[in-house]
Amino acid sequence: MTNQTARGMKDLLFDEWYKFKYIQQIANKISSFYGFLPAQTPIFEYTEVFTKTLGDSSDIINKEMYTFNDKGGKSITLRPELTAAIVRLFIEKKLQTPIKLFSTGPAFRYERPQKGRQRQFHQINFEFLGVKDPKADIEVISLAQHLLTEFNIDKNVRLEINSLGSSETMVKYREVLTSYFKKFQNDLSEISQNRLIKNPLRILDSKDEKDKLIIFDAPKISDYYTKESLDFFEQILNGLTALDIPYTVNNKLVRGLDYYCHTVFEFITESLGAQGAVFAGGRYDNLVSSVGGKYTPAIGFAGGIERIMELINYSVKERRPICLVPIGKEAGEYALILANKLRRNGLYVICEYNGVLKKRMKKASQVNAKAVLIFGNEELGSKTLKIKNMDTGEEKVIARASIMKNIHQTLLM
Repeated sequence: MTNQTARGMKDLLFDEWYKFKYIQQIANKISSFYGFLPAQTPIFEYTEVFTKTLGDSSDIINKEMYTFNDKGGKSITLRPELTAAIVRLFIEKKLQTPIKLFSTGPAFRYERPQKGRQRQFHQINFEFLGVKDPKADIEVISLAQHLLTEFNIDKNVRLEINSLGSSETMVKYREVLTSYFKKFQNDLSEISQNRLIKNPLRILDSKDEKDKLIIFDAPKISDYYTKESLDFFEQILNGLTALDIPYTVNNKLVRGLDYYCHTVFEFITESLGAQGAVFAGGRYDNLVSSVGGKYTPAIGFAGGIERIMELINYSVKERRPICLVPIGKEAGEYALILANKLRRNGLYVICEYNGVLKKRMKKASQVNAKAVLIFGNEELGSKTLKIKNMDTGEEKVIARASIMKNIHQTLLM
C-alpha cells in the first residue's frame, strides 16, 4: 500500500478547499433566488437506478461506472451523475410538482484523468420537474448564465443550444441518420460503428477527426421537426434573446445521455482544453415515466466544480489572528480560559505558550497577527492585560472586565 491518492482522485487543501466551498455556496445562494430547494442523495444507488435511466448506448453505462456487489449480493453503483438519483428520490418520496431541486456532491466515472476531469469529481446540479412550458427552459438556462456571471467567467464561456424535437422527430431522424452513416460504416471509428447500432445520434458527439469529416454533411435534425417542436424551440430562442443571453444553435449537439428530448444545451469554454463544457443539460420529459413514475416533464443541468475551479479567480480574505502570549504557569492556564472566551465572541485566536518573549513576538509577526495580548503574574493580579497593536506598534494596558470593547478600540487606533 502506497501513501498516495488513487489515480483520478484529488485531495483538497487550504486555498483550493476554500475555492471549492465558495462555488458550492454561490450555487446554493443563486439557486435560492430561483426557488430551488436543497436535496441530497447517497453517493451510491442500486445499479438499475442508472442502467434504466442513462440508456445502454451511453459511454457511462458501457465503460465508466464503478459497479460492485455488496455483502448482500445486490449490485451497487457509485453515482456517475446526479439526475438519475434525483429522479429516484422524486418518485420514492412522491414529491409534488412543480418542484425545483438543487443538489451538490461527488460523482464517479472510470475514465482517463485530465485537466478538469477526475474519476471522483463534484457537481452542482439543478432539476426543474413538472413544467412543460418553454419558459421553464429559459429560466433554467438563465440560472446557468447567472451563475457564470456571479463567478465572473461569463465572458469566456459561450452557450450552444439545440433541440432534439419530439418523439416523432427522433424516430424520423434516427432513421435518416442511420441510412446516412451506413454509407460510411467502414470509415467510421470503432466507437461510432458500435453507436450506429445502438444510437446513431451519439455519433454526432464523436471527437474522432475522421468521424468529424463524415458528420459534417450529416442530415440536420432541424429538417425533421414537427410544428410543435419548432414552435417550442423558437419560443426558447426568443426568450433567450429577450434576456440578452447570447447563444449559437449547434445542430450537432446531442449530449451524451439517452434520456434527453427537445432542449439540449452546453456552456462551453476554450480554456479547459478538450473538456470544454462548464455547464450542460437539457429537457427529459419522458424519463420519470420510463422508470415507473407518472409522466413528469422536466429540465435540468449540472456543472463540474473542478472545471469551474480552473476558471475562476478566487482567494480567501486573510483572517488575521489575535495572539496570546502568557508568561508563567498560571498565565498559561488562564490563557486557555481567555482564548475560549475570545473565540466564542468571534475572534481568531492563536496561543503562543512556550519560548522566550522575543521569539514568541516574532512568531506573532510571522502569522500576521492584528494584536498580541501579553500577561503574566502582574497582569493576573491586577486583572489587566497588556495589548500591542501589531500594525502601529502601540502598547497599552487594558482591563479584563471589558476586554472585547478594549480590543476593538485598540485595533481601531
